[in-house]
Amino acid sequence: MTSIGTVTPRARPQAGPAWLVLSLACACQFMVILDASIVNVALPSVQRDLGFTSTGLAWVVNGYLLAFSGFMLLGGRAADLFGPRRMLAAGLSLFSAASLVGGLATTPEVLVAARVVQGVGAAMMAPATLAVLNTRFTEEHMRARAFGAWSASGGVGGMAGAVAGGAITTGLSWRWVFLVNVPIGAALIAVAMVSLAGTRTGGREPLDLAGAVTGTAGLAALIYGVMRSADHAWTSAQVLMPIGASLLLLVAFVAVEARFATRPMVPLRLFGIRRVAVGNGMLLLFGGISTAMWYFTSLFLQNVLGFSALQAGLGQTPAAVAFLVIARRAAALLPRTGVRPLVLVGCACFVAGFGWLSLAHAGSGYVTGVLGPTLLIAAGIGLTFPTLMAAATADGPEGDAGVIGGLANTAGQAGGSIGLAVLATAAGARTALEADGGSPATALAAGYDLVFLMAAGLGLAIAAVSMLLPRHRRG
Repeated sequence: MTSIGTVTPRARPQAGPAWLVLSLACACQFMVILDASIVNVALPSVQRDLGFTSTGLAWVVNGYLLAFSGFMLLGGRAADLFGPRRMLAAGLSLFSAASLVGGLATTPEVLVAARVVQGVGAAMMAPATLAVLNTRFTEEHMRARAFGAWSASGGVGGMAGAVAGGAITTGLSWRWVFLVNVPIGAALIAVAMVSLAGTRTGGREPLDLAGAVTGTAGLAALIYGVMRSADHAWTSAQVLMPIGASLLLLVAFVAVEARFATRPMVPLRLFGIRRVAVGNGMLLLFGGISTAMWYFTSLFLQNVLGFSALQAGLGQTPAAVAFLVIARRAAALLPRTGVRPLVLVGCACFVAGFGWLSLAHAGSGYVTGVLGPTLLIAAGIGLTFPTLMAAATADGPEGDAGVIGGLANTAGQAGGSIGLAVLATAAGARTALEADGGSPATALAAGYDLVFLMAAGLGLAIAAVSMLLPRHRRG
């Protein structure tokens, strides 16, 4: 009982059950990946309806990636300061509203602007979901399983997007690949408000404004410069000027974080945690692996083997299913084996799978030319992606869970953006060399085969970096 005059403290709402919190995090990851993959197959229809130029059409994809990668660190620190519940709900609201605008767009400018805003919303969502997982699942086995499920949900999103994008574009309209996000987002906002009711709401420290400006602008300028290399030479002013500006901004960012910020957006001490530093380095390299697998394999199926958009999506479905199954298994193995063994086996799959895929040509059959090697590569992705995410977000303080999640997502997204630009440039140059002596399909196949060989090299690089990880200690 309480005496008269005593103020009874208000009971704090209880967080939802673990399964509901995990389901929310997985659904948000599914939504982000679904949106990226579902748009790719709709691009030709978008170009015809809105009158995009070939260069402008690329910004339907690049605008999203640029904002997503550039704002991720800011989103991660904001999740720590204001709480993952608020940031997740705000990100979902922004993402859903931008999807509605994109689905109703009547001009190229409006659609690209909507995609940029979608990217900002995704940059708020992704680190918030990782912050939720890091703080809600602290026991090693449960945490590993949670990360396995979160990673696998991305595979489901990629698989569903590739198939659903072709089906929706063919049966309805490309507009519905955006509009489908609206009801999904509304449902997830409701779940977030209920399931995260008792989570930490963040502190009252001020946002590191100088770090936010220099860090976000530096990352965005870097990615923008790399993306410009698709249309201009690497030595051109269009590429070198934004990259040079990004280097100056990032140097300023490091100085601000090290010397002036009282509450740094990215505490540099985090890079003193070996798992965090090495894990992020491997995720940066892994971004190129993922791009080579999903993006360039889809192009090979359509441009070389003559598959339709829907057929290409179905053709990648077995690999997506393999990734889903193996990612869940990797999560169960991780507490027993540690990070390095799973990464090394995964890298062996990359080298063998991409080496096999690089032999494909215009006359190859689907089963032996594409299906076999992509199943092997998908096995490698299933082993490595959840493992790398768990490594890159482990050992950090709970108060930095959001920014650690932002770092991991930024590394993967930046690696994918840079990898796309570098690999696309290499493929284009090789295709141009082969164009005079054969059919267009043969020339394109030569370019894609070079990409696959380069991806095999990235697999070797990840294996080498994994040697820097600390030894696994069994509990």
